[in-house]
Amino acid sequence: MVGIIMGSDSDLPIMQEAIDILESFDIQVEVDIVSAHRTPEKLFDYANNAHKRGVQVIVAGAGGAAHLPGMVASMSPLPVIGVPIKSRNSIDGWDSVLSILQMPGGVPVATVALDGAKNAGILAAQIIGASDKCVLDKIIAYKEGLKLKVEKASESVKK
Repeated sequence: MVGIIMGSDSDLPIMQEAIDILESFDIQVEVDIVSAHRTPEKLFDYANNAHKRGVQVIVAGAGGAAHLPGMVASMSPLPVIGVPIKSRNSIDGWDSVLSILQMPGGVPVATVALDGAKNAGILAAQIIGASDKCVLDKIIAYKEGLKLKVEKASESVKK
């Protein structure tokens, strides 16, 4: 299972891409809003207990100061993938990118591109696929589909 959390419901349209890709791989997701600044007690509970509920990877999206992924990573034993989100109070998204990317040694957060929730979902699936052959086979098929799509586009351009 993958835990998908975000700082605000306004982040859901971006984070939906992670939900959709994980569901396409038949990976169960749990989705919640956990604000690092407005609900710190909930953040502490989530980070400390997600692994006890069977969560294997956490995808955390946040905009603005974007403390959610790093704070979760500081407490959880699980891999955390951060999704910087360009929000209305953002400085073109750079504040979110740097807040998630620039973690101190010992507290890793895998960081995807600004608004890159789809890639976060794929990375979470790949992490799970490292020990789950069924998921691994679906990722292999997905990547083959990407290859075929490019080859098909290449052929249409050559005509």
